[in-house]
Amino acid sequence: QVQLVESGGGLVQPGGSLRLSCAASGSIAGIGRMGWYRQAPGKQRGVVATITSGSSTNYADSVKGRFTISRDNAKKAVYLQMNNLEPEDTAVYYCTQQSYGVDYWGQGTQVTVSS
Repeated sequence: QVQLVESGGGLVQPGGSLRLSCAASGSIAGIGRMGWYRQAPGKQRGVVATITSGSSTNYADSVKGRFTISRDNAKKAVYLQMNNLEPEDTAVYYCTQQSYGVDYWGQGTQVTVSS
């Protein structure tokens, strides 16, 4: 059974930084695209950033220049470095990893940006 375990969320002041991590456990192989999504209260889940198996990245316009996605294939992990955080970044963040056409999701980690 494949599980994605996220960590690194929490409460941070505006302008601060957080680093989210997501590691896969279980029998998962041939991992392709990885990504981070987020869902704020009362809003739909939306993409934050994605990274392909060849390490090509794509970002939502709202986070460009502030967030950086990276991956470690040996560890089956994906990371999201978030700098200069804004209150509008407050949401539950979910990681996803794709393996042979199947999308696996983490349980979500709360990020709250508030003074």
